Amino acid sequence: MESKRQQKYGKLIQKDISEILRLNFSDLYKGGLATVTNVKMSPDLGLARIYISLLGLKNPAGFIEDLNEKKSEVRRILGNKIGKQVRKIPEIAFHLDNVEEEARRVDKLIDGLDIPPEKE
Repeated sequence: MESKRQQKYGKLIQKDISEILRLNFSDLYKGGLATVTNVKMSPDLGLARIYISLLGLKNPAGFIEDLNEKKSEVRRILGNKIGKQVRKIPEIAFHLDNVEEEARRVDKLIDGLDIPPEKE
């Protein structure tokens, strides 16, 4: 369970990373939509795990790899945005959030079940 401090810090980073991706890295996901769905902070606030949901991309894992290769640039831009609000700019790691994809898969499995009607 994250502390209030971790949650607050995560929300700040989530908002700013969303803006950074939209303004500076939109060329990486042309024709698709990238959404920062969650940010999990380590207890010492030294690492931000950033979860991104991608729609309309043929290779979401490739996008995450490209983004992780550019994370030093993303972190530098993040530092310029939040440097006066926080003591330390966290290291960042991007992860693919496939919750929606898993939900669709489970729905499809449930829809495919042959459940007989309940007898009265």
